[in-house]
Amino acid sequence: MRLLIQRFAPDGRVSRTRWFGEGLVAAGLGFGVLAVIGLVLWTTSPFPDSGAGGALRVVAGLWLLAHGTELVRAETLSGVPAPIGLTPLLLTALPCWLLHRAVRVALIGERSPAVGPRAAAWVSAGYLLPAAPAVLYTLGGPISARPLSALAVMPLLTVVVTGASAVAVLGWPAPWPDPYRLAAAGRAALAGTAAVCGAGALLAAGALVLHADTAQRTFGQLSGPWSGRFAVLLLGLALAPNAAVWAAAYGLGPGFTLGAGSVIAPLGLAGTGTEGAEPRLPAFPLLAMAPGGVGDGWAVWATAAVVPVVGVGVLAWFTARGAVRSGSGSAATALTALLAALGCGLTLGGLAALAGGPLGTLALAEFGPDPVLTGAAAAGWGALAGVPLALLLRVWQLRTVSPWEAVAGRLRRRAEPPAEEGARSAGAGDGAPQESAHEGRRPEGRGRRWWRRRAGEEHPLHTTISRLRLRRRLRSGPEPVDTPPPVGVPRTPDMPFDQETDLSPLRDTAREP
Repeated sequence: MRLLIQRFAPDGRVSRTRWFGEGLVAAGLGFGVLAVIGLVLWTTSPFPDSGAGGALRVVAGLWLLAHGTELVRAETLSGVPAPIGLTPLLLTALPCWLLHRAVRVALIGERSPAVGPRAAAWVSAGYLLPAAPAVLYTLGGPISARPLSALAVMPLLTVVVTGASAVAVLGWPAPWPDPYRLAAAGRAALAGTAAVCGAGALLAAGALVLHADTAQRTFGQLSGPWSGRFAVLLLGLALAPNAAVWAAAYGLGPGFTLGAGSVIAPLGLAGTGTEGAEPRLPAFPLLAMAPGGVGDGWAVWATAAVVPVVGVGVLAWFTARGAVRSGSGSAATALTALLAALGCGLTLGGLAALAGGPLGTLALAEFGPDPVLTGAAAAGWGALAGVPLALLLRVWQLRTVSPWEAVAGRLRRRAEPPAEEGARSAGAGDGAPQESAHEGRRPEGRGRRWWRRRAGEEHPLHTTISRLRLRRRLRSGPEPVDTPPPVGVPRTPDMPFDQETDLSPLRDTAREP
């Protein structure tokens, strides 16, 4: 593709055509991977409902669903079309990675940040070109895409991913007031989001281990043939990141919904709907992690508190480290932490919007965490606890000497004063002015602590190491001295041997008495 573009495209349009081609290749690779998996499952299925065309329509619907497009399932028991708005985040990771790779390849050799937005726009245009035929191809099949949803969500996700990738490769464009602060806040926000989702994944995994019997029983009830069980396993793996986001929302406080009107949060199961009972969950292994009953105990709260604690700690650590490296002050560090908290809230809100959605009608019309509440909770935790923690970590990282070095220095001071006092008393008899044991070590007035050491002053531990090295050299004896050459024989310069070099002047000098 790249060779054809460079051969047939005009010279002035090579870059734009290459960017467009990179986006087109990324879309083809993403659809091709899903097509291979879908056709393999259709081939190995003992009861295929339709031909290869129907299987490809399902694959096209899954490719659109991976970008957040809402689907509609026409074949239901009640005859009423059921919406499918819950996006498997593992499928979303594939097009996001392909788009990021396309932008990185398209920007090879570029150095100016102003080129990033143009390249991102052309890569997005090439990637979105097959979207319209894919939407039209799904119409009339068992699973069709809603055109309005595809028109609204898919371009938004594509532009956000390509724009973020361009900024990551080339940096922020010139119109931004402080690109370094925005870059530091972006890194801290991504790190905090990853920490929150990782803690949520551990929380979900622990819940699945506790309910392993229920998950195994529902796994065997869904399908009998091995091909069907393999499909259920793939679906569970594709929804595993969704479970991590649900558990993260549970730990942050808002919780998630497993049915219209029900909320599962650390405070317990509330709002159970019109029937006044717990929601009836579909038989799926991943849903066995949902806690049942009232969960108002210190153990539940302590376990759920791991999510915000880890997220706030990682966000504050990255913010403080960036502030120390860039030499930012306290106000700039606090502002960076606030921006990072806002970015973390926006990112988690977007993930919650993708991880939740309708899976049907009536009870399953609402499923997953609320994106607004989840994003607000993440931003609130980051602003209330992340900002002061980032300031404290900045002060801690700005210390000049570590506590261990301070302890070693104090121990050395306690061990050396007797010898130094003897030397000073011996010199006092010669008329030299007497000095106290602590003179020259601490200034007048209040003692100088280990964190108040003057700039350029050598640490006592380093002085001790230098003295030990000097004693070792003295014990080993005098160093060998290079003896001069005999008189009358000049030292030849260190040069490689060359047969063409004229050595007659050296020979004549050596023959002289």
